[in-house]
Amino acid sequence: MADSKEMTGKKFFSVTMLNAGITLVEAIGGIFSGSLSLVSDAFHNLGDTFSIVISYIAHRISQRDEDERNTFGYGRAQILAAMLNALLLIVLSVFLVVEAAKRLSHPETINGELMMVVAVIGLAANLASAILMHRGAKHNMNMKATYLHLLSDTLSSVGVIFGALMIQWYNVTMIDPIITIIVAIYITFESWPIVRNSITILMQGAPQMDYDAIKADLMSIDGITNVHHIHIWMIDENRIMFSAHINMRDMLLSEAEPIYRQIERLLATKYGICHVTLQAEDVRGRDEDMILNEDLEQQLKTRQQGNSKE
Repeated sequence: MADSKEMTGKKFFSVTMLNAGITLVEAIGGIFSGSLSLVSDAFHNLGDTFSIVISYIAHRISQRDEDERNTFGYGRAQILAAMLNALLLIVLSVFLVVEAAKRLSHPETINGELMMVVAVIGLAANLASAILMHRGAKHNMNMKATYLHLLSDTLSSVGVIFGALMIQWYNVTMIDPIITIIVAIYITFESWPIVRNSITILMQGAPQMDYDAIKADLMSIDGITNVHHIHIWMIDENRIMFSAHINMRDMLLSEAEPIYRQIERLLATKYGICHVTLQAEDVRGRDEDMILNEDLEQQLKTRQQGNSKE
């Protein structure tokens, strides 16, 4: 585990240094060549440098063990970082589209040769950074957001190279802001799902699941007579939590525990649920809905108040 953390730290450090270096090169090259797409790529890389630092800090925080303050651990630090980085990309894309629109109406002279040299250097650095982060991006939303930053930089560099060729060969300076707009739209399109998924997790949203199938599977277990008050939510993109009230025939606690283990195995293997909390009941709640709604919750409160008066 320590080796894994160290390797991740080395990757983040290497990628940060690459991005910081290429940001400086592209900013200088963009100013002297007059290329908006190079300047926009430099801004993009500057944003990536900050996002990589944020991602690394969030990654380290997420490694902390559960404690009294956060009994589910600190994994959501990476979700917050992913959402922040994706939002940063979207805001940056809007800014680039506005600047590109200005250039379309007021074209400027561009040094295509200098633009090409800087873009090739940027492509090499961005591609190296994306390769470094690719492996960790498969199962981690935070690293995926960082990888998306780097991948979009690589695509942007390819676009800048194409624009430089068009300017050198045909003197079509308008291609520069057009490429900027295309890349900005692509970045926004790829970033929005990360924002949406992050919000879903932070709002304790549930993944797409067949609740009727879950109930049917649980009801097929011998000893269970009903399932109600089901709650499913995500702690992060890899951990799904489950809680439910289950009606069971009257039995000893030692008889109920094997049923609990059977439920846990079923939910883990078939539905990918990693944490299960169950409340066993005999007849209480047997006629209640699978998912508790506000009207039913008010009925329960009224019923409880009536029982307390008795």
